[in-house]
Parts: sequence; C-alpha cells; structure tokens
Amino acid sequence: MPAKERPQKMNPVAATPGPCLLSAFSMGGSRERVIGMRIKRRAFLKTALAAGAATVIPDAWSQIPDDAWNKTWDAALATLAGNVKPVPHFDQPVLYEGSVYRGTWLECGPHESLAYAQLGDLVPPIDGKPTPLEVARNTHRAFFVNQREDGQLPYNVHVTGLHWGQIQMVVPIAATAWDVSRMLKDEAFLTEAYNACGRWDDWLMRYRNTRGTGLVEAFCTWDTGQDNSPRWAGVSNACPDEDATKCPKGESVPRLCPDLSATVFGGRVALSAMATALGKQAEAQKWTDAAEHIRALILKKLWCEEDASFYDIAPDNTFVRVRSVANCRVPAEHVMRLDVSHERKIFNTLWERQLHNPKAFWAQYPLPSIAMDDPKFVRPIPRNSWGGASQALTALRTLRWMDYYGKATDLHWMMERWCEAILRLGKFDQQVNPDTGEFTQWDPGGYSPCALVFLHFAKRLGHAPSPRAQEALPDRLSTA
Repeated sequence: MPAKERPQKMNPVAATPGPCLLSAFSMGGSRERVIGMRIKRRAFLKTALAAGAATVIPDAWSQIPDDAWNKTWDAALATLAGNVKPVPHFDQPVLYEGSVYRGTWLECGPHESLAYAQLGDLVPPIDGKPTPLEVARNTHRAFFVNQREDGQLPYNVHVTGLHWGQIQMVVPIAATAWDVSRMLKDEAFLTEAYNACGRWDDWLMRYRNTRGTGLVEAFCTWDTGQDNSPRWAGVSNACPDEDATKCPKGESVPRLCPDLSATVFGGRVALSAMATALGKQAEAQKWTDAAEHIRALILKKLWCEEDASFYDIAPDNTFVRVRSVANCRVPAEHVMRLDVSHERKIFNTLWERQLHNPKAFWAQYPLPSIAMDDPKFVRPIPRNSWGGASQALTALRTLRWMDYYGKATDLHWMMERWCEAILRLGKFDQQVNPDTGEFTQWDPGGYSPCALVFLHFAKRLGHAPSPRAQEALPDRLSTA
C-alpha cells in the first residue's frame, strides 16, 4: 500500500455467492440489501455443506445476472478514467492510486498503469483523455524524468510534489517498463527506461547494501510499503530528514529483505531483456549475471527451511520471524525456477505450508498480509493495515506469478472470492477482512488497484461485457 500521505483449497461452496446474494442482485437490490443478507447467506452455506454443496448450488456463479457484472465493470472503468490526472513536475496526466492517495507511487503506480494498458481493447476511447497505453507511458515517465542526478527515483509523484524519504518499491519499474515498451514499440521510451532503471539499480547498490552482502536493505517501514505491519514493529516509518540514504539509529535496521531483493532481481532480469533488445549484448550478460547473483543470495540467506518462510535478517544476523506478504513477493518475481529441483522444492514447500495453507495465507478471501496463524496478526483489522488485511494490491499482483507456478485453478477460485466481495460492496476500496470479505470502512472508494482487480478478474472469469454492450459507454464515462 502506498505510504500514508504526508505534506488445501477451500470447499467449493465457499467460492460461490449464496442465493440471498444472487436474488438481491437479480431483484435489483441495493448494496445495503445485499450486505444485510450476509447472515442468511452464512446460514444457507452451513445447510449446503451439510447437504452436499454440489447438489444444493448448481454453478451459482453463473446465476449472477449480467447486469450486476456490467454495472460494476462500468463503474470500475469510470473510476480509472477519473483517476487519470495531472501531477506537479510532469506535463502529462498519470494514473493516480485513488481514494485518499493523491498521486502515483513507485511501488505500485507503474504496475497499475501497465494493468490498465493491458485492458486497452476493452476501454472505450474518451474524447480529450489519453488511451490506457498512453497513461502507462506517462506514469512511468513521471518517475524517469524526475530521477535525481545520483540515480534515485522519487518514491511518489504527488499533488504536494516529489518525495524521497524512502525507496518504497515492490513491482520492479524496470519490469513494467519493459512490458510497456513492447506494447508501445517505441525505442525512445525503451532507451529512456533502460538508462533510468540501470541508474536506479546502481543507486540501490550504493546506498542500500551497507552491510556488503549484495542483498537489498530496508531502513524504514515504508521502504516495503507495508504500513502498520508488525513486521516493522519498533522501526520508523520513513528515513531521517526524508533522506533515503540515512538509516535510523537504535532500531533493528538495516535489514536484509527478501521482497526488496526480489524486486531488484526482477528488475535485473528486465534490464537484461532491454539491453538485448537495444543490441547491447555485453550489458545484457552483465545484468543476467547480477540477477543470478542476487537470486542465489535470496534463496541461501533469506529462506528459513524450518518455518517454510522468507524472512528479513536483522542487524544481529537473526531472522525477524513474522510471516508476511513478502512470501508472495518473492514468487512474484519468479525467483524460484520450476526447472531447478531445489528451487522447485522451495516453492512447493512455501505453497503447501504457507500460501495455500488455510490456516496461514489461503483464507476465505486470500491473501492476508500476515499469516492468520501468526501471533502477530492484527485483530480487529484497522484501515490501511498490512498487519493482516487482504490487500487489493496483493490480489492484483497474483496475476504476475500464480499462472507461472501452475496455480491457475487456485487463482480462479481466488478471483471469484474477490469479485464476490466487490460486487457485494458496490465500490472500490483498499482491503478486506480475509475471513469475511468485508471491506474496511470508512473508505471513500475510488481505489485504482481494486478497480483493476475487478476488471482483470471479471475478464478472466468470462464476465467482460461484449463490445456491443459497451457502445454507449464513452458518453457515460465522459460525464463521470
């Protein structure tokens, strides 16, 4: 999640909305009516489980009226169109995070803009608005053109200006830029991205490798974007003096981090591909070698076989034993290769004991930000919490790794759960309770990651409206 603004598979019946939810949608019921039927739905589910779900609910998802999907689809597109706005220090509109987050963040904005561009064929053109692919280019370039001379990228480009007090990275901007460049077929953009991302990697190794391990270090909570996470208990939110080269004193930092290191690994893989495309073969090999070096370090140093978890390593060289969503971020960059036996074993162990374990991360509404059986899981769930809530950002990022690791069936189930929760709410908020699918309130809505989750998941589930159904959409969006 962007930093707070500063100046075994579950029973199939659980994957389906109960008849109360279906009937409310089919009768055109209000959001309040849908939510109010939750207790009846739970009682129904208990009855269904006792009687045998297959005989009680015949493919309940197919019973949700198309109108419910279409209205939410239109609302998601309107949300994204409304979040394309100008920012200071850049001359083109970018995709905002939305809700209370008034700008674009390095950890997620470039990835979200890529996800928007990937839906381009399903987004009707709007007069006076850039296309989703143009928005993706703009959102990346907002970071590149504001890069400092020393190579640092701003952690956000915000209505209040540029901010530098943490590195806050998750999805590698090099990886998303590489994908956008292939969609654009624009060598100038590719060259700009390659140069900027290479300088960023150099900066990270110069200032975030103070222990000389070759792994990437976190100095503060917001470096990983995990606001209010028990993983970072006792650690400052940002770096002193809003200077990401300064490490707080007297805290359990700098830490060697699996997720930050995986981000650099994924960036180097993309840099190698960019160099190859630009005809720079020697540089491509350099980036491949650097990627393989940090991959080996992540698996050797940051994997705990005993707990089947990736952990930070504190300054005293001990594991920080909090099972966090960092366990999703390592496979997100394909750090473990399926064709290498010991790496495949690590992924399978991580999947079985953590990510697909219903007591840990495979909740009714996956994937919580802290394992549910971890004593550090924060209950009750507050807003903007990486202490347990299942975040829309994490859901969106599953598209980067679950197919790769052969988990398409499980991804399908998860997509159903998230779509059910969003359809039930009727707007696009930040996070859900992993047990109930209830979104944390009060959130004003309009959150780009959640809108993108719905659109991508609905498309994969076969609920994208037909082109004919969208013919009138531009007029509706232009007045949103």
